[in-house]
Amino acid sequence: MKQFKTESKKLLDLMINSIYTNREIFLRELVSNASDAIDKLSFAALTDSTVGVSQDDLAILVSFDKDARTVTVSDNGIGMGEAELEENLGTIAHSGSEEFKAEHAGSQGDATDIIGQFGVGFYSSFMVASRVRVVSRAFGADAAYAWESDGIEGYTIGPAAAGERAGAGDHGTDVILYLRESTEDEDTDRFLSEWALRDLVKRYSNYVRHPIRMMVTKSIPVENPDELPEDAPRYVEHQELETVNSMIPIWKKRSSEVEQSDYDEFYKSTFHDFSDPARTISFHAEGAISYDALLFIPGEAPFDLYSKDYEKGLALYSSNVLIQEKCADLLPDHYNFVRGVIDSPDVTLNISRETLQHNAQLRAIAKRVERKIGSELQTMLADDRELYETFFEHFGRGIKFGIYNSYGMGAGDLADLLLFWSAREQGMVTLREYVLSMAEGQDKILYAAGDSRERLERMPAVTSVVARGYDVLLCTQDVDEFMLQAMRTYHMDAVAGDTEDAGTDARDIELANVSTADLDLATDEERSAAEQATKDNEGLFQAMAEKLGDKVSAVRVSANLTDAPACISTEGPVSLEMERVMMQGPDAAMTPRAQRVLELNARHPVFERLVATQESGDSDRLALYASLLYDQALLVEGLPVDDPVEFAKNVCALM
Repeated sequence: MKQFKTESKKLLDLMINSIYTNREIFLRELVSNASDAIDKLSFAALTDSTVGVSQDDLAILVSFDKDARTVTVSDNGIGMGEAELEENLGTIAHSGSEEFKAEHAGSQGDATDIIGQFGVGFYSSFMVASRVRVVSRAFGADAAYAWESDGIEGYTIGPAAAGERAGAGDHGTDVILYLRESTEDEDTDRFLSEWALRDLVKRYSNYVRHPIRMMVTKSIPVENPDELPEDAPRYVEHQELETVNSMIPIWKKRSSEVEQSDYDEFYKSTFHDFSDPARTISFHAEGAISYDALLFIPGEAPFDLYSKDYEKGLALYSSNVLIQEKCADLLPDHYNFVRGVIDSPDVTLNISRETLQHNAQLRAIAKRVERKIGSELQTMLADDRELYETFFEHFGRGIKFGIYNSYGMGAGDLADLLLFWSAREQGMVTLREYVLSMAEGQDKILYAAGDSRERLERMPAVTSVVARGYDVLLCTQDVDEFMLQAMRTYHMDAVAGDTEDAGTDARDIELANVSTADLDLATDEERSAAEQATKDNEGLFQAMAEKLGDKVSAVRVSANLTDAPACISTEGPVSLEMERVMMQGPDAAMTPRAQRVLELNARHPVFERLVATQESGDSDRLALYASLLYDQALLVEGLPVDDPVEFAKNVCALM
């Protein structure tokens, strides 16, 4: 027995138990090696006219023997002689494929696609096998040789047994894995089934460029079924050789070469969705990092999209071999709903091909992917408004969260994708559309936040603003208020072209909640009247503030209210809606409270009653009125009253 070159025990143990985290990838590695061997022979045929091989005859065969507990991967590629077996398998981490790529870097072209890089993939076999036997015959050689090892001490190399690769055209390699017995912690029996091996091929090696064939079991109808007894079976099982991989990935093709129905079918079968995608994005990048991308924007949100169990990510392939099923680094969180494939031969993989070594490469791809998705969404918004509104209903929350989570920094890329319900238009509008239709003299984008559109439309703060001719955006998702406060302003680009809005200059427009105490939409006359009412009734406001105590920070006259007797506004960074949302969280007791202001309408009959009560000196009645107005304003805002029992008593007392 020969010893491995290098410190075999330590290094081999490291490779078997530490480098790979997923045992089932052994088949991916062996299939990739077999594909490399075929590519090397194909390259030889292209460069040497005496090598007479037909591309149609080159294939990989995967088989298993349940009784012998073996899994075999065979190819009819370039094969190896005794010296090559010694060099490639006797030296751990030696890669013949890597040497081949280096030697022929300028002449491989599209005819070959060498996958192997590190020369350790073969040793992943020992994760599931107690013994591995490799029988190989080099192309043009007269004899085959066998390499065998238990993956512990060393290996043997010698002539193959009689009948092993003995025919004149039997060039290529057989890798035979003798699987370990299954244990409680390790189920190796699962690899001894047709279904399991086909599933592994489909998952990891479906797009290897050469046919991967297996003997598969099929049911066929019997001949002359009418002549059989009634209880006789009408179908019999038989085995036939079948190609189980697709070979040519759809993302390698130009979009002009593929029908949308083919994209739809690929999307539904690959990502297990029943609906067609809303949009398909296919592009090919060349340069320092070359890659093919096929992305899908789903038509409907998956049921677990907003749950903690949802995993984002694109499938990452390298030279058609699956590296990661969901590479999260390829997608920003706000586009976590996008599904698809990235395939690049240039990404630098770690030794096990399970993760990337150079994050800069991944960031470059991710940045381009993000731009492409954003551009496609802008196109959808412009060209198919109805489809985009449906999309935004499903996925808009994530885009909003992207702005909030970036502290508003993502607004430059995402703000123009937002949609809000317009109280005036009674439909969804973008921020850009809102600005272009603002009333003359309006310098802020006005919004209201709450739990339902119907309630917001009846809020005094909203009805007063709409009555003055201004539009209000009605925001009903829990992230809305947080996002808009993170944005603070919306940057409006200049409008060019032949439209009626052409000539509009670029500017930043402030976003303002209509429930903030410092909102000033009143006319000069209304503002003057409010100031006079405040001056004339300072004692009333002071008395009401004392009765309400720490419930409010102030009681004052509002110049904005039109019909309602009173409303609650806020001062400071925390709004009533933000308080409501945070109170529903796990840290409700630590939630910062909004600084509430009770605003009164000096033109309402209720205000006259308050003034009369103050002048009469009936402090108990004034306290009752103050408490009722405050609780009423809270209910209108959709917030619970602080003391429902006290509120009920006050109503009864008033009656």
